[in-house]
Amino acid sequence: MTQCLTMMSMKMWYLLLLAAFLPIVPTVTEVVKSVSDCDQFLFEAKPPRVPGILEGGKILNQTRYKVICQTYKDERKFLTLYDTENKIPVFSALKYTGAKHKETSDIPWKIEPQLENGKDKNMCDVDQDKTYTNQAGDKDYRNNKRFDRGQLIRSSHGSQISDKNSTFTLTNIVPQAKSFNQKSWKRMEKRAKHVVDDYCSDNNGVTEAYVVTGAIPNDSNNKLNNRVNIPSKLWSAFCCYSPKVKILITMAYWADNSPETKYVPTNTLAELKQELGIDVFPETKCPVS
Repeated sequence: MTQCLTMMSMKMWYLLLLAAFLPIVPTVTEVVKSVSDCDQFLFEAKPPRVPGILEGGKILNQTRYKVICQTYKDERKFLTLYDTENKIPVFSALKYTGAKHKETSDIPWKIEPQLENGKDKNMCDVDQDKTYTNQAGDKDYRNNKRFDRGQLIRSSHGSQISDKNSTFTLTNIVPQAKSFNQKSWKRMEKRAKHVVDDYCSDNNGVTEAYVVTGAIPNDSNNKLNNRVNIPSKLWSAFCCYSPKVKILITMAYWADNSPETKYVPTNTLAELKQELGIDVFPETKCPVS
């Protein structure tokens, strides 16, 4: 018995000694420094080019703009580039693999703790009465009749229930005109989703498309609760391979964030770039026209 205890003690001593000399591997964090740290949600791992913000894969102002690997229950779900001054996302990006469950509702809204110097890599429930320094809070969106909490990545895009739940983070939403969100923009999203579900899949026949949706902040002092920028426009695009036509296909959309917007037309990537200056899938094989 004494010999066994001695051997165990020696093994423990050896393991502790070994651990002291091994390099420490940092925990994977949710807010990362580079888009390349979360590029599995981007077509060919190439981020959009957003003039003055994200160029050549580099964030020009890393103090203001933060890359969030949206993490829910220790699983990365999608990517967001977040503007901590305007308190809205620049864009969110997702690898869409089909929606296997109905859209969820009544999910508690969440925030990104690391934007407030927290250590948890998972999104966490919002404190409904707190005013956050670097992101929008629940208070910012309450008690207004003009704007919805417009998700850039909709819960309807989620494949599993956890994917859908992860879209209910305030770092994935913008103030969106109610009728625009609930009517014309929603109809466009359904059209795009039908195209992707019918035409886009990988070599194994599994639905697959890369979706990016973003917002153009207004240049005036038009803010919700005097804190959250109300974007002037929203835009969206996808790229995928279609076995039916044996080519990559793309579609692009944008429209004014206004109750006056009655229809969101389908456009090309080239037209979106010409109109908004954004190159959604640069340096890839995604057709622009």
